[in-house]
Amino acid sequence: MQRYKCKVAYDGSQFSGYQIQPNQRTVQGELEKALEKLHKGQETKVFASGRTDAGVHARGQMLHFDSPFSIPEEKWPVALNTLLPDEVSVLEVEKAESDFHARFDVSGKEYRYFVYTGKVRNPFRRHYAYHYPYTLELETIRAASQYLLGTHDFTSFCSAKTEVEDRVRELREIEVLEEGDMLVLRFVGNGFLYNMVRILVGTLLQVGAGEIAADEIPTILAKKDRIYAGKTAPPQGLYLWKVDYENNS
Repeated sequence: MQRYKCKVAYDGSQFSGYQIQPNQRTVQGELEKALEKLHKGQETKVFASGRTDAGVHARGQMLHFDSPFSIPEEKWPVALNTLLPDEVSVLEVEKAESDFHARFDVSGKEYRYFVYTGKVRNPFRRHYAYHYPYTLELETIRAASQYLLGTHDFTSFCSAKTEVEDRVRELREIEVLEEGDMLVLRFVGNGFLYNMVRILVGTLLQVGAGEIAADEIPTILAKKDRIYAGKTAPPQGLYLWKVDYENNS
């Protein structure tokens, strides 16, 4: 059996999330169906770097699977994409070491969140950005983001339903970028908790709107309680942009 490392992009708007669920359309489910067809009915499991919620997109989700087939690396995307729905695309496939694991070997991730700031809603962006037509002070958002950089317990910035006990994560980079009528918030870290990016975005937008003071961020972190942070931004603006590994990004 050969282990393969795979980079996938998907439009999450019509899926009930990445992770397979009974009687639901999921990205993992579509990938495993395609692999099963390719392997003549043999079940083939895929293991991803992490799951994404319903409505969340990915530009660079990473996963691995094992196969007895000796298909050239460049032929895998063609073979799989003919069997996948249009919302999912296998971008790259390469051979991996037998002990490589798409989730446990992750050294860092990048997420981007898109906010459409136009005054009038755009029906063509409703699934791909959060419409926020209100005035924002971007320098205040940038000032607040500086308090979030580094290693912290992010309990205040994750869902109360988060099951993991260790909620310490390192945020390495936060950028606030203007691209015309689109505001892009870019987050790079060693890992992210459940709903963490969406709560960070919701909080930073409230900072930019003057509802939360930038210098309140250290206090919110110290409280270690979800009720002190801002709102959870909706899923459609969120993209898993990139997954990094120590030996090969």
